[in-house]
Amino acid sequence: MAVMSILNNLTCPAVMGILNVTPDSFSDGGDFFSPEKALSHALQMVKEGASIIDIGGESTRPGAAVISIDEELSRVIPVIEAIRAEADVPISIDTSKPAVMQAAVSAGASMINDVRALQEEGALNVAAELQVPVCLMHMQGKPQTMQLAPEYDDIVSQVKAFLQQRIDLSTAAGLPRELIVVDPGFGFGKTLAHNQALLRGLEQLLEFNLPMLVGISRKSMIAHMLDLPVDERLYGSISLASVAVWQGASIIRAHDVAATLQAVRVSYMCRTAGK
Repeated sequence: MAVMSILNNLTCPAVMGILNVTPDSFSDGGDFFSPEKALSHALQMVKEGASIIDIGGESTRPGAAVISIDEELSRVIPVIEAIRAEADVPISIDTSKPAVMQAAVSAGASMINDVRALQEEGALNVAAELQVPVCLMHMQGKPQTMQLAPEYDDIVSQVKAFLQQRIDLSTAAGLPRELIVVDPGFGFGKTLAHNQALLRGLEQLLEFNLPMLVGISRKSMIAHMLDLPVDERLYGSISLASVAVWQGASIIRAHDVAATLQAVRVSYMCRTAGK
């Protein structure tokens, strides 16, 4: 199933299930590192209501190590192939590397989720060639350094300007506008105050008239507010997901699919009641 069928029929915000096939992701690193465990978890998330499975083979947590193209491919391709053989769920590849984008789509992925917004050399051209939906995310700096001392004068305006620039460059390269999704990038080069301000101003990003993806599940902003370890952030995560949907998010990227889907549906139904 293509992601476009999801994006074109969003009667209610969709939940994108996170599948990290990494040993070092901030929340579930190592939990689904083997293809067998990854497949089992993916099928469980589909059963719980995930509309898209987002597969990442390289951690983008603060300070994460960079891995080679070959290493990333060895992690994600067997998992994509295994899921595609067992389920018709749309698959997104969470990568910034053009070679991984190409191989993943060839293996059965139908969306690219790029935290660097197609800024790597060759990424714009590859995305245009592949003609699949692409999520462009805002990040200040790189994962290795992004949380050292992020600064903004007006975070909502600056995130919006960055995304507009990437949209313009993407369409100029040949990627149709209708294939673009935007992501404000919560936690990527942002302090707690930045994240809170961005969440309050999220509706301003609806002016793009494009689907908006929000990934806020289990993130450190919850720890900063509630002083909780990563495995105790479920309720905070679904609260933030509800706020994001109320602000107009179309896709919520989440670790805990069943709970998040309930929160998303309730928030959306209350927001749209009577309209």
